[in-house]
Amino acid sequence: MRILSMPDKWEYPWFAAWDLAFHCVPIALVDGEFAKEQLWHLLFEQFQHPNGQIPAYEWEFSDLNPPVHAWAVWRVFNMDRIRSGTADREFLEKCFHKLLVNFTWWVNKVDSSGNNLFEGGFLGLDNITLIDRSENMRDGAKLKQSDATGWMGMFCLNLMRIALELAKENSAYESMATKFFQHYLHIGAALKNRGGKGVELWDEKDGFFYDVLEYPNGSMHKFRVRSLVGLIPMFSLERLEEKWLQPFPEFRAHLDWVLKNRPDLVEPCVTTIKEGKWKTHVLAVMNPDQMRRLLERVWDPAEFRSDHGLRSLSKYHEEHPVHFESSTLRYEAAESLVMLKGGNSNWRGPIWFPMNFMMIESLRKLRKAYGDDFRVAGSDGTDVSLDEMARGFADGLISLFTRDAENHRPIHGREARYAEDPHWRDLILFHEYFNGDTGEGLGATHQTGWTALVASLIDEWRD
Repeated sequence: MRILSMPDKWEYPWFAAWDLAFHCVPIALVDGEFAKEQLWHLLFEQFQHPNGQIPAYEWEFSDLNPPVHAWAVWRVFNMDRIRSGTADREFLEKCFHKLLVNFTWWVNKVDSSGNNLFEGGFLGLDNITLIDRSENMRDGAKLKQSDATGWMGMFCLNLMRIALELAKENSAYESMATKFFQHYLHIGAALKNRGGKGVELWDEKDGFFYDVLEYPNGSMHKFRVRSLVGLIPMFSLERLEEKWLQPFPEFRAHLDWVLKNRPDLVEPCVTTIKEGKWKTHVLAVMNPDQMRRLLERVWDPAEFRSDHGLRSLSKYHEEHPVHFESSTLRYEAAESLVMLKGGNSNWRGPIWFPMNFMMIESLRKLRKAYGDDFRVAGSDGTDVSLDEMARGFADGLISLFTRDAENHRPIHGREARYAEDPHWRDLILFHEYFNGDTGEGLGATHQTGWTALVASLIDEWRD
């Protein structure tokens, strides 16, 4: 009666909530109705818990996946609108109502201190830290997570955009857009410790976001690990063009009031750009200078950038491992030598499609906000534009599947039959993740869910 899309019927026969959200983007290229139906399933009364929590995955409903469903609903809605020529307002509206309940669950359950710093635990990033984030911290400590807080900032902005879209036909939704704009400001200020709570996830010296372990006695330990955890706050990004906001007088009035009267909230996460008579407000938890510093690491081949996409852990840690108590974290391009959580779960270096896809989207949004004049210094002495960075990562991901001069595809390594045997050479595998140095496929070989995002990259970056 209600069919969930599975990436593989034998090797990977279980759903995961955030996997499914990413699946829906390439599915929308061929069947918009099915993609919308998939997103609705997890928000439907018989799937979503009455308290608002979305089941994480089949083996552990109560674990936490990143809150990407508002992003997926908004993106699939727009893809379907462009392809069909009709905006499915009913789909957007009914999903919005359920997402409100899910958002409230996150705020009430995952922000135990009420300071807008979130403790999401696992969040899909299995081996990216020195500790198992699904487990309770000993001695009553709380792990304040840069990625959980970044995801929640993005959640706010996704719901703000959906509310403004719905307000085009029903002005009552303007107040909801205002609510999520305001909540985003508080989360952004908390990330930068502008709420005066003492927990600072942004490190101005390093130009990076880190997790912080907070002990009951007030002492703290900052995990100086350069990983996707510290890049995810960059996904909390949107722009508001004053010209575009003209139909929303209530939202616009609140925006103007906040910009004038709350510099403590605005300064950390709103940058205003004036072009002619109109202004654009860039909602990002970093100012342009901080963004450049972060992106310099992203584009550095000695850190995050590989020939085939964004690494999940900086290559810097290959020679500079991080130690905490009895644990050590080191960059490993392929399979992790130490299993922290899960059998084939490895976030200590390899390339994962979902995070690469989100990075490319963020770079495109920044490009629309800041234009071609915003450039990032490269390690080779040259600089690149945001569009060049986005295209570079998209090209790198697509190149995983394309043949070289010897008919080898990076995903297949140097396996001869995939290059020479006519019965094998056109059988494309969609691995779960990829070697951070060579691009060779790793993990489940039929992860045709989120790795199928390559179809969307081809659709959007190839004529």
